[in-house]
Amino acid sequence: MAEANQKITLNVGRDIPFDKLVLSQQNVRKIKAGVSIDDLAEDIARRGLLTSLNVRAELDAKGNETGVYRIPAGGRRYRALELLVSCKRLAKTTGIPCVVSRGDTPEVEDSLAENVQRADLHPLDQYRAFQTLREQGLGEEEIAARFFVSVATVRQRLRLTSVSPRLLDLYADDEMTLEQVMAFSITNDHVRQEQVWDTISRQQIREPYYIRRLLTETAIRAGDRRAVYVGVDAYEAAGGVVMRDLFEQDSGGWLQDPALLEQLAIAKLKIEAEALQVEEGWKWVEAAFDFSYGHTSGLRRFFGKQAEMSEEELARHGALKAEYDKLDSEYAEAEAYSDEIERRLEELGYELDRINDRPHVFDPKEVARGGAYVSLAANGTLKIERGFVRPEDEPRIEANGEDAAEMDDAVGGDVSASSSVGGVSVNGKAVVGDQEEEDDTLRPLSDRLVLDLTATRTVALRNALANDPVIAFIAVLHAFVLKTFYLYGSDTCLELTLQSARFGQTEGLGDTVWAKEIEQRQEAWGQDLPRKPEDLWDFLIALDEVSRVALFAHCASLSLNAVIEPWNKRTRAIAHADQVARSIGFDMAGVGWVPTVDAYLGRVTKAHILQAVREAKGEQSAQLIDHLKKADMAREAECLLDGSGWLPEPLRLAIDDASAVGAETPADDGTEGTGDDAPSEDEGAVLPAFLTNETAETNESAAQEDLEAAE
Repeated sequence: MAEANQKITLNVGRDIPFDKLVLSQQNVRKIKAGVSIDDLAEDIARRGLLTSLNVRAELDAKGNETGVYRIPAGGRRYRALELLVSCKRLAKTTGIPCVVSRGDTPEVEDSLAENVQRADLHPLDQYRAFQTLREQGLGEEEIAARFFVSVATVRQRLRLTSVSPRLLDLYADDEMTLEQVMAFSITNDHVRQEQVWDTISRQQIREPYYIRRLLTETAIRAGDRRAVYVGVDAYEAAGGVVMRDLFEQDSGGWLQDPALLEQLAIAKLKIEAEALQVEEGWKWVEAAFDFSYGHTSGLRRFFGKQAEMSEEELARHGALKAEYDKLDSEYAEAEAYSDEIERRLEELGYELDRINDRPHVFDPKEVARGGAYVSLAANGTLKIERGFVRPEDEPRIEANGEDAAEMDDAVGGDVSASSSVGGVSVNGKAVVGDQEEEDDTLRPLSDRLVLDLTATRTVALRNALANDPVIAFIAVLHAFVLKTFYLYGSDTCLELTLQSARFGQTEGLGDTVWAKEIEQRQEAWGQDLPRKPEDLWDFLIALDEVSRVALFAHCASLSLNAVIEPWNKRTRAIAHADQVARSIGFDMAGVGWVPTVDAYLGRVTKAHILQAVREAKGEQSAQLIDHLKKADMAREAECLLDGSGWLPEPLRLAIDDASAVGAETPADDGTEGTGDDAPSEDEGAVLPAFLTNETAETNESAAQEDLEAAE
């Protein structure tokens, strides 16, 4: 016969005076955690004791109750009550709700069971409770105060109202993590949230950062230069909406209306350009977010001169410089670090910079025919390029020569000093037709004689120049500077060619750190060089050697061209570029180039993306993204390749050093190396595969690759 189930008898509850209660030494909670005792005491004072204490009667040696009760479970509540009693907010004899255990189990077991079997409140339940309290009229600060949590915690929980109810149900059923739900809360668009969830639920990648990326891919970060320029406050005042993430560092959030932001930025940029034109008197001012790299090609550039210091500024500068030098020299010998001295040196440095950074003053005549470009720098500040003259705005040279001197001064051009009609002019003397002169008249030298004499002088001067390397260097530098900085008047006796290729078709090139450094150097030298080209030689002669070398390197660098064009592979030139790169220790990864979506990954096929990840991170990493669509694959590949130093083949140096030697192979020009063994141009250098395979490529295959890259 089956034994009947034994009935359960629960422990009884009763009120026990506080002064009859003591803590049990068997309480397992030893480490402080959660709400503080002070906060718990305040909560009990407001709401009363919501949970009874678990107690056991204390027995004497004979097993009789002594009237005192030990507390194995509920020690924190007891200490909170004790605090209220000590503050005389609660009487010692106040009855405390207790559950009296019969003692069938060890006290330590009761303490452990109460803490282990207790489950923390689910965040969704906490959110719903906070939401109910807010609907009842409580503010976020009051809710936080009542439950002893931070206001940020309340705001984060209440932010879950922005999440689709369907996704919250999935979270309640443990099909989604709290971190994923928090990622969805950055937008109020429930339809978009559900679309993103449906997308990632079929993928392996479900990380919160990926959810945020998908939700914000059509928005613009608050750190974008257009947003910085316009200002988030102005954008919101115009009706724009900003997505914010209360759970992660969002750097100001994301602006959801790119069209509105563009409209506000263009309007503000136009106002700035018009104000600049009116205030400074430029003939024209062009405004745009960006101008293509090399947009000033074909325009003459002129520079202003820095305003002279006033007597007051000179005296102020001298006093500050003397104090700075004295304090700096004394501090250099000091043994201890001093915040006060560091702060004073910094203040003096800022003040000296303020005095030194005086505005540049332009010639009013030049300003009246010149213009400026206004655009946005990468940090969102206004970028102004001043002092450009279009060819059609250059001063016209009248027949009477009144404007000839002005043209020569302004643009460094060469203007003939005389002209003749119906004949030629030699050494300023006119020779009319075939008219014979008197025998005793001094005739001009014949053209042939002038040619022979000057040829003799040229050879002798060449020899003399070869024996004076310093002046030879200056002569080449003179030619370089003329062709780099003076659009007109760049004639020189040295028949050198200095060309600077323009790459306006490459978007974003002007924003790179390298282009900005070149621009800064060009601007700095332009401020220092003389205005007239005929004054340049004396300027270079007086220049110190270090500055000459730096100026030479700047001009020479602008002529370097390592671009591979579809119609011109430039095999030998690229091999020489590799030689130059090796000599100066140059590497694209080393100078900061990274394979971003815009720079590379978004412009190649999926196969190229996977190949890049495979080469940099291995096959396993490539398999993580091989199932993604191209746009998603490119974004994930950018993260995987970050910091890897991987470069696409056109940016790599040729692996075999023999390429440098091959580049020096004489060309088959009929003068030397014309034998059967002379290498052809394609054989002269060991080049990357994408160059050597050019003969195998057809126009049809190239077009097909373009179609694949556009998928």
